[in-house]
Amino acid sequence: MSVVSIFSGIYCQGAEIAREVAIELGCPRLGDDDLVAGAAAQSSLPAEKLRRAMIQKEGLFKKSSRERERRISLLKLSMSRILEEEDLVYQGMGASLIPGSISHVMSVGLVADNAFRVQTAREKDQLPAKEALARIRQEDQIAEDWVHHLHGLHAWDPRLYDILLPVDQRGVEQSVKMICQHARGLALLPSGESLQAVQDFALAAEVELALAAKGHVRPEVVVSTTGGRAEIEINKKVMRLARLQDELNQLALRVNGVKKADTKPGPGFHQADVYRQVDLATPAKVLLVDDEREFIETLSERLQMRDFGTSVVHDGEQALTLVEQEAPQVMVLDLKMPGLGGMEVLKRLRQEHPEVAVIVLTGHGSASDRDKCLELGAFAYLQKPVDIEELSATMRRAHGKIDQEA
Repeated sequence: MSVVSIFSGIYCQGAEIAREVAIELGCPRLGDDDLVAGAAAQSSLPAEKLRRAMIQKEGLFKKSSRERERRISLLKLSMSRILEEEDLVYQGMGASLIPGSISHVMSVGLVADNAFRVQTAREKDQLPAKEALARIRQEDQIAEDWVHHLHGLHAWDPRLYDILLPVDQRGVEQSVKMICQHARGLALLPSGESLQAVQDFALAAEVELALAAKGHVRPEVVVSTTGGRAEIEINKKVMRLARLQDELNQLALRVNGVKKADTKPGPGFHQADVYRQVDLATPAKVLLVDDEREFIETLSERLQMRDFGTSVVHDGEQALTLVEQEAPQVMVLDLKMPGLGGMEVLKRLRQEHPEVAVIVLTGHGSASDRDKCLELGAFAYLQKPVDIEELSATMRRAHGKIDQEA
């Protein structure tokens, strides 16, 4: 026996089953808290930012997030350290990070129908049925987004698991029994090949970190390693392919343990346009908040042409909701809006989300409003009409300041 990894839907008894399996097998039980703590210790990043990489939704901000990819690489590296220990049970979303090439890890997926899960929620957390179902759907979507981001597959695709157990049919006791029976099999004993796969997993994460530091992130570049050889796939439109290949190879070769690097076109490669790596100074997630729809949509398009990743909302309530869900890096905020005004949004952001840099952009403000906004913690106060280059430079400075503070 070596490692049992368990990925569970909410209210599928995942924690209970993992605990009983660990007791039965006489080995430690680890989870996402341990994974995040390890990544935080290696990087000095706050644990909450690393955890957010696992629950961040896809699709709202179209530009690839360098920060998220870097944090996922740090989580992979932390997982590789965990996998250096034999005989353990890991339960949590981090289980999806473990590649199938590590054959001494048995991957278990726990599922159940919604009726069972709602009943479990009512018994465990005293949730009303409607609230329980809403939470189940929300958590399922987070799991779907996470697994699809990593593997391009449905979260419960059987190809991801050695065992996919319907807990509502088998119950905790029978599920534990089945997992332990398989875990004790000879097939799970570590081999030279599977231990090498752990080292390859760790080295690939190191190379990903080195590339991300220079703005080369997934899915534009995809890294794999085998026995000290790094293979990098380019999935991006590129005009000067040879130049980019040389740059990526040199970055990989600087990583300790990489003996050879080979960069080649991947399935998403097109030699047609100029490849532009992510500009590290340009925020990938900018939330524009203004009730003047034509103005803000035009501004969004002009910023996207300058490589900013933008999304637009038209009132303060929507802005606060999106901050909770998407964690933007920079917000450009109008003051005068129907309902919740910009001043109140700014106050609440400073209290609840100080990591978001706020630039006030208004056409109706006064000197008093300016002083109040800066006192409340706005990074800058700009007046409409604004020069697009001035706004772009201000956004980059705001992002840089927040990034340094993180």
